[in-house]
Amino acid sequence: MPVDAISAIVGAPATATTTTAPKQEMDSELFMKLLITQLRNQDPSSPMDTNEMITQTTQLATMEKLNTMADTSTESFSLQMRTVAAAYVGSTVSYLDADGATVTGVASAVSFVDGIPTVTVGDAVIPLDQISGVSSTPAAPATPAVPAS
Repeated sequence: MPVDAISAIVGAPATATTTTAPKQEMDSELFMKLLITQLRNQDPSSPMDTNEMITQTTQLATMEKLNTMADTSTESFSLQMRTVAAAYVGSTVSYLDADGATVTGVASAVSFVDGIPTVTVGDAVIPLDQISGVSSTPAAPATPAVPAS
């Protein structure tokens, strides 16, 4: 029977409803909901073993710590990318252009606007992960000091 026919029988309007995508990750909120549901629906004549409850609570705490570590790791990686990108300013970098040819130039600026830092080389803005080589730019020759007369 189609949904519209069921809606007509129940008396509810047959309107389209938006559905949200189910969570793909287990978080502490979902874990707590499962634990509370389990406690509400347990058999009063044989309640949950306290050791089992402690185990589940420990699993929740472990999961929260792992999520925190994952977030910290992501932040650390982002900071490392920014540090590396900033160090490229003034260096000679190489990258592949759209035609597959290697282009070399001096990095003049870095932008952190998007998730991956970008390096400006001449007029081109290159994502950090597309830079294939880096070398230090040769220093300008020193000018000899003029003796005072």
